Amino acid sequence: MVEYGSPLYIYSHGQIVSNWQKFDQAFGGHPHLICYGVKANSNLGVLSVLANLGSGFDIVSIGELERVIAAGGKPERCVFSGVSKTKTEIHRALELGILCFNVESAAELDSVESVAKLMSTKAPISIRVNPDVDANTHPYIATGLKENKFGVSIDTALALYKKAEHSQHLDVFGLDYHIGSQITEVSPFIEALEKALELISKLKAEGIKISHIDIGGGVGIAYNAEKTINIEQYIRSVLDKVGDLEVILEPGRAIVGDAGIFVTQVEYLKQSGVKSFAIIDGAMNDLLRPSLYGSYHQAIAVEDNSKGIKDTWDLVGPICETGDFLAKDRELTLTQGDYIAFMSAGAYGFVLSSNYNTRPRVAEVMVSGSHHALVRKRETVSSLFENEFIFNDEIN
Repeated sequence: MVEYGSPLYIYSHGQIVSNWQKFDQAFGGHPHLICYGVKANSNLGVLSVLANLGSGFDIVSIGELERVIAAGGKPERCVFSGVSKTKTEIHRALELGILCFNVESAAELDSVESVAKLMSTKAPISIRVNPDVDANTHPYIATGLKENKFGVSIDTALALYKKAEHSQHLDVFGLDYHIGSQITEVSPFIEALEKALELISKLKAEGIKISHIDIGGGVGIAYNAEKTINIEQYIRSVLDKVGDLEVILEPGRAIVGDAGIFVTQVEYLKQSGVKSFAIIDGAMNDLLRPSLYGSYHQAIAVEDNSKGIKDTWDLVGPICETGDFLAKDRELTLTQGDYIAFMSAGAYGFVLSSNYNTRPRVAEVMVSGSHHALVRKRETVSSLFENEFIFNDEIN
């Protein structure tokens, strides 16, 4: 901590590797591609670890694709998801040789086709279907219900596949779905899979061949001792149903979530008689999940401090918002200057951070055994406004 300062994200190289291999090995010899969900954590250090393993990547913007390439990943092992791909993004992705577009609307299919036509090429596509399955997760991260913005209905998908099949500039490869994030039971996944396989059977009857099925991501992790999914059993249940179809999987949180922690320092202790506050140097702009989702992260004192004050603390930051908290009602023994680690912060931590209140974003560090290295340096205050300009309203 002294070397890198506070607050700070720390990632475990070993845990990232272990988590990825758990998915990969569960498939055995069945054709598959693990496409890490870049949106969970897009640090180049993290991406390079996965690229070295031979991972594919699930990207949702051209910026994420460029990051993957900069980290050593291969565009031909990337699937492009997201509801709002621009024509510029589509052009660049085709130029780079992306594996597949996961198309999410009729209008987007038209855009992909038009760009491919201008480039005199064929665009590889899957249609993302919305299976209308309740994943029993937070409404902000549920993506498989009919009221969600993602994908198209199965009935709509059938018509889009027919259109794509007859296009000179579209190449039908697969079928895609993704029902949400932080899912901790297998049954919603299997329900969605069965609906997708029914559609694949209908497509086969129409003479439309599907070579892969993309079953999305969404496998949850334990933030507070929740029961989670057995990866090997989950994959086995998938393979029991898909025949010889290649399977693409898009885990994000399940790869990096428990491989990262967020460490922050206690600046002040404030006991009012009604509430006790540990005021820390980390804030909602650094770790947004508790304020955004009401999410829970275990908070652990980095060092045992038996001489501190034992109390039930709200762990709050310096941002001028009442919603600026990282945890509430945590029993800890603390003194000013102590460090607190927020566990399982490797996913949707730094990537959701901002410069609110003109706060520089924090540093990120990777640890492997006794070796540790900076994988993103801390921003400086001056760097935050280097692209801004003073407006001169004098009339000449």
